[in-house]
Amino acid sequence: MSEPRLSSVQCSSPAGLHRMAYKEWGDPANPHVLVCVHGVTRVADDFDALARALCDRYRVVCPDVVGRGRSGRLRDPAYYTVPQYVADMVTLVARVTANNADERVHWFGTSMGGLIGMILASFEDSPIERLVLNDIGPVLDPVAMARIGDYIGQDLRFPSFDAGAAFVREVSSAFGPHSDEQWHKLASDVLVQAPDGAWTRHYDPGLAKPFAAITPERAQQDEAQLWAAYDAIRCPTLLVRGELSDLLSRATAEEMKRRGPRPELVELPGVGHAPTFLQPDQIALALRFLTA
Repeated sequence: MSEPRLSSVQCSSPAGLHRMAYKEWGDPANPHVLVCVHGVTRVADDFDALARALCDRYRVVCPDVVGRGRSGRLRDPAYYTVPQYVADMVTLVARVTANNADERVHWFGTSMGGLIGMILASFEDSPIERLVLNDIGPVLDPVAMARIGDYIGQDLRFPSFDAGAAFVREVSSAFGPHSDEQWHKLASDVLVQAPDGAWTRHYDPGLAKPFAAITPERAQQDEAQLWAAYDAIRCPTLLVRGELSDLLSRATAEEMKRRGPRPELVELPGVGHAPTFLQPDQIALALRFLTA
């Protein structure tokens, strides 16, 4: 099946219920499930190329993390945090593996999606059987985090799709070389037209609230907790780093290689944060590891 199905699952936060939308590719009866989770301001559509390439082997499930894309918004934006996202993913995994005997999945996480996978994979009896961490680790560079927080919090409106697409291409230049068609796709996935005709980014601006609450002390605590989670992972893991990444340093990647799941480390030349896995060689890399 080469076209996706759209669905959603009801999740809960301390502020109430919300719906998380997801795209699903491949045979719905296939017990081999691959969950692909995007970065902080991106959406499920990021994985269309990867899902098309893998849906003959997997039932590929790509959620819009709450607050993004087709998913609902949280009543209290203070809960736009990784623990909330992990809880939502537990609900999603339970839904999509309901008819599977072992309830196991493979996981591909880009940036924030990798953090979610890292935490979920660290749990005893985790459903994650194989893990791909795309340009993310337990150490989050404070300069890069400040850049991301500032980017998220900008209330931007564009007079046309082309103006919005030009902005997305500029701020996403670290994704590396892409064709004009690919840049158009990357922009169209995250831009939406408002009722007044302006174009905006397709996420809740409230996502910026938790970033504003990060203090140096809190950042140190979070890093310690992330390393503890990482060291608890036991499943086969692939760590992908963009050679020019400002979020995952080479030193951190090398430290990760020595610790926890002792992952295979692959560095992609000419790419920063984060590799998009739109390119055939990147898709082949994921396919090789996941189906090993």
